[in-house]
Amino acid sequence: MRFLYFLFFFCISFVGLSQNSFSKEFSLLSDNDLYTSVSRDRYYTNGLFLNYRSISTTKNEQLLKKIHHFQIGHMMFTPFKATLSFASTHDRPFAAYLYASYGQQRHFSSQNILITKLQLGIIGPGAKGAGLQNFIHQIYNYPKATGWEHQIKNAFAANLNATFIKHFSKENSSHLDFSNYNELNAGSVFTNFSTGIYTRIGIKKLQALSNSVAFHSNLNNSSSTSAPESFFFIKPMLNFVLYDATIQGSFLNTSSPVTFKVKPIVFSLELGYKYYHKRFLYGYTFHFHTKKLRSHRATKSNSYGGIYIGYYFN
Repeated sequence: MRFLYFLFFFCISFVGLSQNSFSKEFSLLSDNDLYTSVSRDRYYTNGLFLNYRSISTTKNEQLLKKIHHFQIGHMMFTPFKATLSFASTHDRPFAAYLYASYGQQRHFSSQNILITKLQLGIIGPGAKGAGLQNFIHQIYNYPKATGWEHQIKNAFAANLNATFIKHFSKENSSHLDFSNYNELNAGSVFTNFSTGIYTRIGIKKLQALSNSVAFHSNLNNSSSTSAPESFFFIKPMLNFVLYDATIQGSFLNTSSPVTFKVKPIVFSLELGYKYYHKRFLYGYTFHFHTKKLRSHRATKSNSYGGIYIGYYFN
């Protein structure tokens, strides 16, 4: 994991000028609270997402482009310490979620974007959270995680996701723009709605959203090119939460020993940087959110980091 840090900060110092056209992307996203603190190991403690995207070759007069997205994802959640053996000391449940998903990303001439996804998987011991966390702890010489015997119980997972990004007019600048970001989740793991503003602050001239790494839309057929990009982004969001199986337990299996009620309104903030040149995309995101569940022991806020590395090809 530390190697990703060094690779990322080494590569962002080079901003190239050449343009290329690539129709496919293979990428890895790693989330971990280790990326914001070497001592913190709590709540959403690790996420690993393997992605493959490709641009559709089918022509559609109503769309600028359509992108297919396949993902395998794994998420892990723990109390404020992963070494708590007794259920009475937990301030949120141990939980793991493993899934595979397919999605489509549609880009319109207005620069608006519609993304739809379907996730299928499992929540509970079948997602192998205990084994993966202890493997990570061995790498960093951390204590063994205990308490996973009290985790959220096994249940089938199915979730739908829809994201709509409404692009606002640029404020007379090629280095600053704003978009309204809206996301809806519904299913047996997460049910919520989020809305906020996505702001890009370009070090280089910003690309149109239909050809930008901001939303992984810089895939093109041979007739178009993808220019180098380098920008910071800010995304404050207000989240309205109805259901979270990693906190409440799945309604398909109500035998989980440790559960809590969710907080209905959560504020979140993402601050990050993305850099794309030739075949490679690098990114880092700092995530912050307010308290997500009704537990008097839980902290009022939490943070974690995300590191993204993408490779483009034909």
